[in-house]
Amino acid sequence: MASVRPSPPRWATRLLRLFCAPQRLDELEDDLDELFQQRVEMEGLRQARWRYWRDVASLMRPSLMRRQSNDPAYRQYPTPSYTDMIRNYLTVAFRNLARAKSYTFINIAGLAVGMAASALIILWIQSELTYDRFYNKTDRLFQVYNRDKFSGITQAWETTPRPLAPVLKQDYADIEDASRYRPTTFILTTNEKNLSIDGAFAEPAFLNLFDLPFITGNPRTSLSEPAGIVITKSLAEKLFGTTQALGKIIQVDHKDSFSVTGVLDDLPNNSRFSHVSYLLPYTYFISSGWGSDDWASNNEYTFVLLKDEVDPVITENKIKHVTAQRLKGVLDDVSNRQIFLHPARKWHLFSEQENGSLVDGKIVTVRLFGLIAAFILLIAAVNFINLSTARSEKRAKEVGIRKVAGAQKRSLIFQFISESVLLALFAGIVALLLIALCMPLFNTVTGKQLSLPFSSIDFWLTALGFVLLTGILAGSYPAFYLANFQPIRVLKGTLQPVTATFSPRKGLVVLQFTFAIVLIIATLVIQQQIQYGQNRESGYDQNNLLFSFLHGDLPSHYDALQQDLIRSGAAVSVSRSLGPLTEINSRQWGLSWPGSTKADKDIEFDRFGTDANFLKTTGAKLLSGREINVRQYPTDSTAVMLNETAVKTMHLKNPVGTTIHFHDRDWHIVGVVKDFVFASPYDPVNPVVVTGPGSPIGLGWTSIRLNPANTLARNLETTEAIFKKYNPAYPFAYTFADESYEAKFADEQRVGTLTSLFSGLTIFIACLGLFGLAAYTAQQRTKEIGIRKTLGASVTSIVQLLTKEFIYLTVIAFVIGAPIGWYAMNKWLQGYTYRISIGINTFTIALSSAIVIVLLTVSFQAIKAALINPVKSLRSE
Repeated sequence: MASVRPSPPRWATRLLRLFCAPQRLDELEDDLDELFQQRVEMEGLRQARWRYWRDVASLMRPSLMRRQSNDPAYRQYPTPSYTDMIRNYLTVAFRNLARAKSYTFINIAGLAVGMAASALIILWIQSELTYDRFYNKTDRLFQVYNRDKFSGITQAWETTPRPLAPVLKQDYADIEDASRYRPTTFILTTNEKNLSIDGAFAEPAFLNLFDLPFITGNPRTSLSEPAGIVITKSLAEKLFGTTQALGKIIQVDHKDSFSVTGVLDDLPNNSRFSHVSYLLPYTYFISSGWGSDDWASNNEYTFVLLKDEVDPVITENKIKHVTAQRLKGVLDDVSNRQIFLHPARKWHLFSEQENGSLVDGKIVTVRLFGLIAAFILLIAAVNFINLSTARSEKRAKEVGIRKVAGAQKRSLIFQFISESVLLALFAGIVALLLIALCMPLFNTVTGKQLSLPFSSIDFWLTALGFVLLTGILAGSYPAFYLANFQPIRVLKGTLQPVTATFSPRKGLVVLQFTFAIVLIIATLVIQQQIQYGQNRESGYDQNNLLFSFLHGDLPSHYDALQQDLIRSGAAVSVSRSLGPLTEINSRQWGLSWPGSTKADKDIEFDRFGTDANFLKTTGAKLLSGREINVRQYPTDSTAVMLNETAVKTMHLKNPVGTTIHFHDRDWHIVGVVKDFVFASPYDPVNPVVVTGPGSPIGLGWTSIRLNPANTLARNLETTEAIFKKYNPAYPFAYTFADESYEAKFADEQRVGTLTSLFSGLTIFIACLGLFGLAAYTAQQRTKEIGIRKTLGASVTSIVQLLTKEFIYLTVIAFVIGAPIGWYAMNKWLQGYTYRISIGINTFTIALSSAIVIVLLTVSFQAIKAALINPVKSLRSE
């Protein structure tokens, strides 16, 4: 049996054929093959192939690549250079784009809008993904969380005991440093300036952990001084008009004076500390008598820095029982109490808890909009593909002639891709203008401070790469599609007709509208869910209800303040409270009541506090008993009211008069109120205890029901004057209940607004392409339309003829998109306990909207084609 003759490397041979001049190819191939066979016998197959590759590479010389002038086939023509070839391609591209102005406009508009929308989403995603990632020690930074089981459910929370940070730093070698942190809001005063500003208490180690950018001052010692304060650049300019503020004095809450020991550069918007304008020494917090060293009191934030090369999982296992060990004998059951580490890179995106672990959160939205960005760009590319292939018959003769004249397939592919890249460059310029124009609005919607870094070379390189990628993505399929035309079929006119049952173009139209329908369904579901939460009964009257913190001298003058507000007619009711009714003020567990078990002490209750007039001020409804009123009943300092859910949780048949126990004292129930929404409108109502003023947690707020008989401006003016009367050094700061309640929907509304915006852009881009397709379809069927009209067809029947195909494609897109939309939004709704169910109306509206949009887009071209004089149509053919 004869042995098989070894062959040279296939790809090396292809490379030679690709670049070598035709008149030299046969000779070189024969010589190289003969040499290859000799080397196989002498040196072996592997070495022979390697040397064959080297020989081919050495032949890549201009003298072998260009066509020789002595070749008879080319003797009459000069050899074109690559520069000439590219110039020719660009010239042809410009001519083709200029000749088909409507095609060019539609493609540039679609690509520009798609690129602009995708770029804006990418900027937003980049901001989200880099949240708290810019610290030098980000990979070693962690926040300590608590974990325990309540009501049979494992829960996690981010506040920890005050003594935890020093113990972790001192007793565990894996931890390089630790810091306690406590947010606060104070009135800062300098000369005549009085500002209510958010800040925080922090230890000196805090500046080591987060290496915040200092403009002036020493980060190692700035928080070590007991009377030092670190402020941001913006705050320094507000207070002193300059960033040169070292040594200048700031008074805090009109009591204690602090010297500026450091000025920080403003932190970027994607930092969890971006709202913090100053840092005060944590020692000041302790010396003021605030807080508690009790291991059962969880009110501080604890951050730790692990040493290099330390495994966080191992460290977490070492420290997880620290608090449980200190709470033995204090709490009845500490078997489930643990602490765990949450890495800085996950603080922003992974904050939703599930069974005591922090999973998902805003990362879900980031992934969602990442997909939207990709699909918007894909739909813009699909427009280009569809319109390019729709124009294939117009370009077919050009391709056929070029091929007959000797054009190779690769040169045609290069020509068509160069056209798409050129068009993408024009679209990129328009997209940059759109981004610059829309950026302020986009920042308002997203709550970001995004901008385009025009001065960065990396930005321009990335933008150019993005444009080139878009152009290649959009132009590749049309380029290969057109370059594959066979000259004989083109000249005989045997290309696939536009009315074929199936074509890739129809599939792409279906893809476009599938995604559009998914976004329409998403928009409808999100809006319905927001509306559902907003329509939920809050359990109190939000109108004309405001809350204000009792600053400075107000607590000591509270009775006079209350009387003046009522007497002035600005308010109809005033009540002292633990906090705003729109927020969870405090949580309490360890309660016991008649018939309760040891396990019941793990049930968590939300807490509110009042002294009197709770019902009249808030508009909450009393179901049984009476409300707390220490003025009429002095013993009500230890009275409580329960909400409906608390009564059900305690299984109390006759709650009024029952005694319950917590905070090492007995409390008597005086009333039951209807459930009201404390936390998220999408969460179930928790059991609530409303305590009298005998609670160790003070009533530091006042709730005021303004007089509806007066204008809001008059009420606020009078109220501010009364507050200033008793507390002249402090500004009158307040929040309205309805505004605070509406803020609970901010995240959902932001997602809904963005989804609606990008849904609209997706539909717009798809409709641009559909408009162009309809125009070309009508143009290619001009003769058919003329014949039909000559035979008596009406305008209506012609319009139906041209639109029904697009309606069928829309229905197919709906059949595909509806299940996808239902699945995606059903998964999204699982994050809400109080949620809607997706009904048939949602899909009916989505389908109807899609069909109406398609009809409005296509009908113009269809009616225009149907109204053309048939004589003119047939003559033009």
